[in-house]
Amino acid sequence: MSTSFEKYQKRRLRSSYISVIISISLVLFLLGILGLLILNTKKVADFFKEQAAITLFLKNDVTKENVLNLQVSIDEEAFTKGTKFISKEEAAEIYKKQNGEDFMDFLGYNPLQNAIDINVKADFVTPDKMLEIEKKYQNNQFVAEVSYDKPLIDLLTKNVRKISLFILVFSALATMIVIVLINSSIRLSVYSKRFTIKTMQMVGATKRFIRKPFIWRSVRLGIIGGILALIGLTIMLLYLDKQFPKFGIIDNRIEIAGLFGVIFLIGVLITWFSTFFATQRFLNLRTDELYY
Repeated sequence: MSTSFEKYQKRRLRSSYISVIISISLVLFLLGILGLLILNTKKVADFFKEQAAITLFLKNDVTKENVLNLQVSIDEEAFTKGTKFISKEEAAEIYKKQNGEDFMDFLGYNPLQNAIDINVKADFVTPDKMLEIEKKYQNNQFVAEVSYDKPLIDLLTKNVRKISLFILVFSALATMIVIVLINSSIRLSVYSKRFTIKTMQMVGATKRFIRKPFIWRSVRLGIIGGILALIGLTIMLLYLDKQFPKFGIIDNRIEIAGLFGVIFLIGVLITWFSTFFATQRFLNLRTDELYY
């Protein structure tokens, strides 16, 4: 009979430990996702910003040598991510593919101009800085016209700011929720041992002696939960990088390693503090208060 009861108690204990580990790993995994979102928000935003280009339409009498010199000078500018020369013949072909008709058949000539597309670095894709670049080339002797999508730049700038602020606020709230959830799981685990804690105290054990095994057990659970969360995050990162290679999600491995370290440390620290304060609470209660 005693053996059966002991086995039952061990099964309950294992079940309790497993539930705590699952709770810790899930909330740390969610916290890790938010951390990765923060790390990659700028990267994704920069990717979309750098798709916006400034087009310099060149005058018809500009020689190939002048075009090459202009392109080289643009490449040397701090705001330039890359440039591409598009001849008017190429532009006509692009128009034909996009619209399915050849306008030269009824015009008899090609009215398009040679152009240089400038892909601007993300830090310079703001209304003010794009306007500065526009003014820089408006009076250039080889440039007939400067064109870019101003409404798109305005929209990108406003939305990136709004999204970044939202993610920061949401992440702060989520971090608080994570702390509360892990704390609740640990407190429930300690609550089930409140009579054991009080019994040990009544036979003369010091508070430090009583707390120590509870704290180390919870820290071990936090370590296991943290490891499981990091494994899940690694699998998710590899999958996302495979699906969206252009974003370079795992390129900055130092930042990812730092995030993983913080997530793991949070799991350990929260379990340590939660167990400390939970055991302290029951140590300070009177015996009759343990039933409430």
